[in-house]
Amino acid sequence: MKIRVYYEDTDIGGVVYYANYLKFCERARSELFFKKGLSPYSENQFFVVKHFEADYLKPAVFGDIIEVKTTLFNINRASLELLQEIIRDNEVIFKAKVKLAFLKNNKPSKIPQHIVDIF
Repeated sequence: MKIRVYYEDTDIGGVVYYANYLKFCERARSELFFKKGLSPYSENQFFVVKHFEADYLKPAVFGDIIEVKTTLFNINRASLELLQEIIRDNEVIFKAKVKLAFLKNNKPSKIPQHIVDIF
């Protein structure tokens, strides 16, 4: 998913505010569902972030075009782990490992196959 960095994404120095990288990653995960005509939340089923590790490698700045790439690298019965990278001009500037837990009716639940297929 490609994103343009707007003024609202930056701090006073024109550098992307650190928490916005997490928002960019969240948007990219939601877009995986939207591209399939689905919603990330349906019938009381959804993912929650269980663990998030972030490496800020280089700053993105006002006006940049960045791309968020999401790769599944581990899946269990009720959770999955993703690598999310933010790339500018073919260079990784941010990467995160994200563990998501799948909940149904607010309880851990087996991830349905049609949702596994999204990733």
